[in-house]
Amino acid sequence: MGGDFGAMVQASGMSGSACLACVDVDYRVRGAVAGCVLFAAWTDAVAARELVATARADEVAAYVPGQLYLRELPLLERVLAQVTEPLDVVIVDGNVWLDGAGAPGLGARLWEARGRQGAVIGVAKRSYVGAPSIAVRRGDSANPLHVTAAGMEPSLAAAHVRAMDGPFRLPTLLTRVDRLCRDAPLP
Repeated sequence: MGGDFGAMVQASGMSGSACLACVDVDYRVRGAVAGCVLFAAWTDAVAARELVATARADEVAAYVPGQLYLRELPLLERVLAQVTEPLDVVIVDGNVWLDGAGAPGLGARLWEARGRQGAVIGVAKRSYVGAPSIAVRRGDSANPLHVTAAGMEPSLAAAHVRAMDGPFRLPTLLTRVDRLCRDAPLP
């Protein structure tokens, strides 16, 4: 989707220039695709803009258990580099913190890489043992999403995820960024 993000923010009736993003990465044999959907309000059903960045297989780090950030962070930074507006919040598929002592997960690594500007919310489909997450139930699902955050109170992050559009467990725009990555072609 294209469009003028500033005009979309004004049309949403929001004060200021809120800029929210959901990001994800899809890995393939020939490389990887990072996707980003931008939106202005937590209840938005449609992205204001969609971005993708690709990487060849030789540019993608190997998977190392417990160190997903080594593989995923460079790709997320590549797609987020295309965003011209200051981001208030970035939502990642995963955890921000891995334990109560502050061991950083992908989200915390991204928050640090962004100079702690704005906030990062982690939305994980499964609980990570020891991660201090807030369970958020959406739709009719008995399985909660597990929400963690940096740069924002976790309870507020959980409330934002709960308020996101969509009748199902996964919010509409998290589902959209997943599909965007999977459907985007590799060069």
